[in-house]
Amino acid sequence: MEKAESQGRTGPGALNLGTKVYYSIREVAEIVGVKPYILRFWEGEFPQLHPRTSKGGRRQYQLDDIKLLLMIKRLLYQEGYTIAGAKNRLKEIKLHEPNQLDIPFDEWRKRAGLSTIAAEVRAVIKMLG
Repeated sequence: MEKAESQGRTGPGALNLGTKVYYSIREVAEIVGVKPYILRFWEGEFPQLHPRTSKGGRRQYQLDDIKLLLMIKRLLYQEGYTIAGAKNRLKEIKLHEPNQLDIPFDEWRKRAGLSTIAAEVRAVIKMLG
C-alpha cells in the first residue's frame, strides 16, 4: 500500500511520479484518464508502446510509457487522429521532433490536485453537517 493511501487519500492525487519506477495498469489508467482496457488495446495498436511485464504477467509501466500514452491520447482525443493517423504522426514526431515526446505532467497534476482538494472539502462538509 502506498504511503498516501495509508493516510486515507486515494485517486490520482495520491500518486507520486517522482519516487516510483513502475506503475500498475490501474495507476496509469488514472493518470492518463482512460479505462485499463483502452491501454491494453493501444498496446496492440502502437508498436512503440510495450510496458515491461512482471514474472506474474502484470504490466509495469515506466515514465516513458506514460508519456507516450499521454501523447497517444492527445493525438486521438484532442487532435482527432484515427489510430492509423496517430501511428504515422508518432513516427513523424520521432524522426523530426524527438523532443516533442517529452510531455509535461503539469496538466494531469493540476487535475489530480483539484480532485484531492474536492475530496478534502467533501470530508470537511461531512464532518460539519
